[in-house]
Amino acid sequence: MAANASAGADPAAASNHSGCDVFVDQRAAAVLFPVFYSAVFVVSACGNGLVLCVICRRRRKLNATSVYLLNLAASDALFTLALPGRIAYYARRFDWPFGDLLCRLTTLLFFANTYAGIGFMTCISLDRYLVMVRPRRLQWLRSVKVVRRACCLIWALVSLQIAPLLFRGALRQHRGRRTCMEFLDLDGSRAAPYLLLLACALSFCVPLAVILGCYARINAALRAAAAAARGSVTGRTRRSHRANTIILLVLLTFVACFSPYHLNVMQFMLRRIRRPPPCEQLRAFKVSLQITVSLMNFNCCLDPVIYFFAIKTYKKRVMSLFRDYLYTSGASSKITADNSSSNT
Repeated sequence: MAANASAGADPAAASNHSGCDVFVDQRAAAVLFPVFYSAVFVVSACGNGLVLCVICRRRRKLNATSVYLLNLAASDALFTLALPGRIAYYARRFDWPFGDLLCRLTTLLFFANTYAGIGFMTCISLDRYLVMVRPRRLQWLRSVKVVRRACCLIWALVSLQIAPLLFRGALRQHRGRRTCMEFLDLDGSRAAPYLLLLACALSFCVPLAVILGCYARINAALRAAAAAARGSVTGRTRRSHRANTIILLVLLTFVACFSPYHLNVMQFMLRRIRRPPPCEQLRAFKVSLQITVSLMNFNCCLDPVIYFFAIKTYKKRVMSLFRDYLYTSGASSKITADNSSSNT
C-alpha cells in the first residue's frame, strides 16, 4: 500500500511534477537512517531470534498464544533480513545498488511484515478477549488446530495483498539515482487515492477498532471481577491482569508504530482527491513518509516486549537456553583442551 502512497495523480499533474525533486535533506538521511536501521537490525535479530529459539524448543507444548507469537516473530525475522539492503540504500543517499529483483523482494518483505504483524496482533487481542470475556464459550477457537488455520489464512491474505508488487518494477531512475520502493513517478491513476483509502480502512482502521474493542471489554470484565472479589487476589485475577497488560502492550505498539504512517497516507490521499499537490507538499509528504515508515518498522523491536509478558515462563526459558549454551560451550572447550593435552 505504501508503495503507491504518492501515486494517484492525473497525467497533467504527472507532467507538472516531473521536475520535482522530493529527496531533500539527503546528507542528514544518509547518516540518521543507516544508524537507526542498524540499531533496529541488531535489536530485532537478537530479540526475535531468541523468541523463535525459545518457542521452537517447546513446540510440542504450543498453545494458541504461542502459535500467534511464533508467526509474529517469524514475520519480524523475515523483515530483518531485508534491513541490510535498506541500510546500504540510505547510506548511498537513496541509490539502490542491488538490482530490481532484490528491490522487489525487499518491498515484499516490508509489506508482508507490516500487514502480517497487524493481523497477528489483532488475533492476539481476540485470543485474550476469548480467555477473559468468553472463558466458557467459543473456546474451540483457541485450539491449536484452529489457530494454525487462522495463521495460514492471514499469510494467504497478506500474500494476495502484496503479490501484485512482485510483478511491478520497484526500481526507478530519478535524477541519476536508482530509487527503490519510492514510487514517486505519479503513474496517472485517478482511482489510486480511493483504493488506498479503502486499503487503509480494511488493513488499519478495522484491526484498530477490533483491538480497542477487545481492550475495552477486557477492562470492563476486570472491573466487574474486582468488584465481585472485593479486593481478594486470586489466580484468575492475576491472569486477568496479565491478559490486560498483554493487550495494552499490543494496543500501544499498534498505535505508536502503525497509526502515524496510515494517518499520514490517509490525509495526503484525501487532499490529493481534492486537488493535485504542489511540489512543496510532495516534499513534505516524502519526509513525513520516511519518518512514519521508520516508526512502523520499529515495531519489530517492540514485539519481543509483548512476548516477555505473553509467555509466562519466557524468562525461565531464556535463562535455561543460556545455561544450556554455556554448558555446551564449556563442555566442548574442555574436550578440546583434553584432546590437545593428550596429543602433546
